[in-house]
Amino acid sequence: MREAGLVTAAALGAARDALTPGITTRELDAIAAAVIKDAGATSNFKGYHGFPATLCISVNDEVVHGIPGDRKIAPGDLVSIDGGAIVSGWHGDSAFSAVVDPVDSENQRLIDITEQAMWVGIAALASARHVGEIGAAIDDFVTASAADFGILEDYVGHGIGTSMHQPPDVLNYRASNLGPKVKPGLCLAIEPMLVAGDIATRVLDDDWTVVTEDKRNAAHWEHSVAVHDGGIWVLTAPDGGAAKLAELGVTVAPLD
Repeated sequence: MREAGLVTAAALGAARDALTPGITTRELDAIAAAVIKDAGATSNFKGYHGFPATLCISVNDEVVHGIPGDRKIAPGDLVSIDGGAIVSGWHGDSAFSAVVDPVDSENQRLIDITEQAMWVGIAALASARHVGEIGAAIDDFVTASAADFGILEDYVGHGIGTSMHQPPDVLNYRASNLGPKVKPGLCLAIEPMLVAGDIATRVLDDDWTVVTEDKRNAAHWEHSVAVHDGGIWVLTAPDGGAAKLAELGVTVAPLD
């Protein structure tokens, strides 16, 4: 899974480097697909329940599951890119959001809060006894830092391993049911999705793309994280999450 995570990180990194005004979402998809192919891996998105592409690329009020096509990225767009790879039957899954220049401060704030919410959730996993503590930590952080933002409830994180989506669900909000216990061997995709307005969404006629009802923008961040005997390691971050988690008082434990 570490190998799959690093291929995933490289593919998303290449797409992020190419994210400039004028490029089409289809071209971004092709860039990530080439990285995955060159690594000898395969995409876990393409063909998943019929999904036609390597990446989900969602722009502005599109929350998740946007299908790449002929749309050109415009200056100021908020773009969320989600993707994954399979190596030897094991999966990686990650996502990021970014604003294309010129950067609007509110878009950047939405992205920054969403990214930090993800890291707060990952940090909570390091000491959590139950999976539900992740969502509680994310909820508390967002409520304290950006009460004007909404946390999506219809779309959540998940377990990951020999399939991209496995139990348990990883909520991004506080719930009375704390869920299963955290044990070594557990791998989770932690992925908060925040919106600038109301949390109501709908799915477009393509049966994939999720958009906000009020047309306010959305952001999405995700990492796959492993719990092992020594602690946690972020599988889809090149440094295992060491730098970001150190800021939150968590020391990661390498897998080797």
